[in-house]
Amino acid sequence: MAFIFSHVDPSLDIIPASFRPSSSQLAVRRISFRVACQKKSSEFETPYRTIGTVSISYSDLKDKRRDLSPMIEEGFGPNGLGIISVSEVPGFSDLRQNLLNLSPRIASLPNEVRSQLEDPESRYNFGWSHGKEKLESGKPDTYKGSFYANPVLDVPTTDASLIQRYPHYCRPNIWPINDLPELESAFKALGRLMLDVGLLLAYHCDHYVSKAIKTNDDDHLQQILMRSRCHKGRLLYYFSKQQSGTKNDTGVSSWCGWHTDHGSLTGLTSGMFIKKGVKIACPDLAAGLYVRTRNNHIVKAVFGEDELAYQIGEITEILSQGLLCATPHCVQAPKGEETIGVERSAFALFMQPDWDEFLKFPSEVHHHQELIPPNGRLTFGEYSEALLHKYYQQKL
Repeated sequence: MAFIFSHVDPSLDIIPASFRPSSSQLAVRRISFRVACQKKSSEFETPYRTIGTVSISYSDLKDKRRDLSPMIEEGFGPNGLGIISVSEVPGFSDLRQNLLNLSPRIASLPNEVRSQLEDPESRYNFGWSHGKEKLESGKPDTYKGSFYANPVLDVPTTDASLIQRYPHYCRPNIWPINDLPELESAFKALGRLMLDVGLLLAYHCDHYVSKAIKTNDDDHLQQILMRSRCHKGRLLYYFSKQQSGTKNDTGVSSWCGWHTDHGSLTGLTSGMFIKKGVKIACPDLAAGLYVRTRNNHIVKAVFGEDELAYQIGEITEILSQGLLCATPHCVQAPKGEETIGVERSAFALFMQPDWDEFLKFPSEVHHHQELIPPNGRLTFGEYSEALLHKYYQQKL
């Protein structure tokens, strides 16, 4: 689902003084940037500033006695990128590589096999999806293909009425058991690890928010996510320029249009670039993830290849009354003749409330105020339905 935002002049000085990191943070972030993307002489320079994400070590994250509020505020607060990365997660690097290597393989399955993996009744929110979403122009997105599945529950519910009402959450997973049997185990292993790490991060988010807002334990982000059956993984494959038609598309959102995640917390791996079946370094400094800040500035966000990143979604911003902020983001494709034939794999985990979770909205929200009833109460399923209806009924 995409949410569209207006263009910003790239000549703007896009990092205000209050948003600039300290010299020690810059040193760490420059290291992350070199790991993520190595420069070559033919690369294009991005007209936007590049900034590394706030990074928290896994050992610090799992220590509930540590007060990580300053880092939570820097990364997720009103002046942050809306992204925090987690370093040194045990086992993550191998699980990431195992799954991302399968992305081009599922995209190259025969058409008749991929068609059997499609689930139109879920609006292509389970199984294989290609060309079903719309770009900012309103055209079908043929730039990337996706494979969706719930990494925790193969069958979220057997209630036929719920399956009919919320098919994008309640329908069962579809796995290519015969044609790519290793996908299921690799998908679930990485998805569950990202969920576990995300729950640790949610605990520290709750601690930060609780300093300003009094809430019941049941309303805490971590508790909401722990009891949810709605988590959804998305394995992404970005086609090369020859295959996708992106050769002449040089905009900052050329590989994935501007949007804001509508769930609670989105786990994200760094992209893996592939050419002729071989993993390569990022071929273009300008390629990658871009974020629009609260000050309406565009920055290129980077984090290490072996780091897990997490982005705030609209639901968390709403329920935290703006203490944790979601930011619009997009992905730019690599440019230049040397990048022809380059593909990209990535994985995202959408951590979101259960479909029957009642959400208590404040009287004023920054996102989709028109969808909130006067009593300020909707289930996440009802809210999602309203969003799907809104964006399927209008041209994006």
